Amino acid sequence: MTAGMISIVLPAYNEQRNIRPVYEAISGVLKEQLAEYDAEIIFVDDGSTDGTGQEIKSIASEDDRVRMIAFSRNFGHQAALTAGIRKAHGDAVITMDCDFQDPPDLIPLMVAKWREGAKVVYARRTVRHDNLFKKWTAAIYYRLLAGVSDVDIPRQVADFRLIDKEVLGQLLRLGEHARYLRGMVAWLGHEPAFVDFERPDRASGETHYTLGKMAKLAMDGILNFSSMPLKLAMLLGVVSIFLSVGFMGYMLYDHFVRGVTYRLFKWLTVALFGFVGAQFILIWILGEYIGRIYNDVRRRPLYIVREEINFGDKA
Repeated sequence: MTAGMISIVLPAYNEQRNIRPVYEAISGVLKEQLAEYDAEIIFVDDGSTDGTGQEIKSIASEDDRVRMIAFSRNFGHQAALTAGIRKAHGDAVITMDCDFQDPPDLIPLMVAKWREGAKVVYARRTVRHDNLFKKWTAAIYYRLLAGVSDVDIPRQVADFRLIDKEVLGQLLRLGEHARYLRGMVAWLGHEPAFVDFERPDRASGETHYTLGKMAKLAMDGILNFSSMPLKLAMLLGVVSIFLSVGFMGYMLYDHFVRGVTYRLFKWLTVALFGFVGAQFILIWILGEYIGRIYNDVRRRPLYIVREEINFGDKA
């Protein structure tokens, strides 16, 4: 009798050169350090345009623990993670990337924390080997998110985590379309454990997380788990009105005490000053929230599956 099952979910987008090496590394860890567990390795091909899908199929033909979900097109990292965890049957589910920046050697340490009772285990980065721009923007983002979020989202953690099957069930009941799994897991409220590591460079290839994708993920994190943008808009509106009142008071003083005459358009300009900028900001933020409501109301699926391999009666 085994000690249970571990599911490992790996989203992959144009990672052909990394698929087999990461599979072999994970298999080695499972065989040498976690042999008492059953395991499944779920690759999610997020609409790759290289040979990623064929590489996964080749491995799946050799090892029936390897399963594949292939999307009809690129739906994004968070959608791929969601597809993988929905299909996972493990007592513990580990999500990680294929590029070796999430080291497979940490898996036994995460499992050990889980066996000690932790329902959620994060791999926390202590050192990042990224370019200076990415380091600075990441540091600013994590500080901003920590300051405005209504949920305590741990800093310097990404999507390399272990969650217990109980947490998985709770997570899958959250139905928002704009997925930000880091915040969603934190929102569930389970006390996390951490495994610290120094984040290595990519094994090969280039990152597919473009600046635009990172900005969208950051926006999802802030707008999904914070009402601060609305409060910020209110603050800007108050400041604008306060300034316009101040200017108006100065002009009144100048007119009645010093006898200075101001033309009507100047009075109107000052009166409108406190409203125009705040209106544009409020309209933008209102549009962001309405857009998210619109996406949820449409009930479109997060992704379209083109093909599944090795799920059998588990599908």
